[in-house]
Amino acid sequence: MTKRFLLTSFDIWLPHHKSNSSDDLLEEVTRLESIPYALTTLRKLPVDVESATHQVISKIRETQPDYIICCGMAESRFSLSVESNARSTSAFKNCSTSMLSEDYQETTLHPLVNLNELVAPSHTLEISQDCGGFVCEGLYYLVLDYLRTAFTNCPCIFVHVPILTEDNVRVIVEDFLLIIDRLALS
Repeated sequence: MTKRFLLTSFDIWLPHHKSNSSDDLLEEVTRLESIPYALTTLRKLPVDVESATHQVISKIRETQPDYIICCGMAESRFSLSVESNARSTSAFKNCSTSMLSEDYQETTLHPLVNLNELVAPSHTLEISQDCGGFVCEGLYYLVLDYLRTAFTNCPCIFVHVPILTEDNVRVIVEDFLLIIDRLALS
């Protein structure tokens, strides 16, 4: 059976951005024809925790993916970073209570993926301990919380994507495909 992935990206949010590197990466990946997996993309999510989370959870319910990779832009980073955790932060404390589970309290959630094994074959992939406290972390936390409270074992990770350039795009795409392959084989 073909493994099903849900891949998400954000829209731009600052006036000087011409695009969002997370969306640029998904565009590059979906152009490839040799990927043996079913990829569903949810691109250009609004840079708003509550709205983005509603869209992602709706797409999870609709597509029932085997794996979820949420992506966001990390303008100051130089390689792909897989986030080790998501903290409940001020980025989404003002979300409506329907976004948070009944037993909500400030906490840290971790993905159901051994990240050391996931990134081991790559010399450029990094594991980050800081998801940023902004919309990326809010989305990651709420999706992990949804998956936890829905009693699903669907692995979900968050990948921060640096600005894509002619010099790094090949390595970034290769590393992202490595992540997809390693998840599919886990």
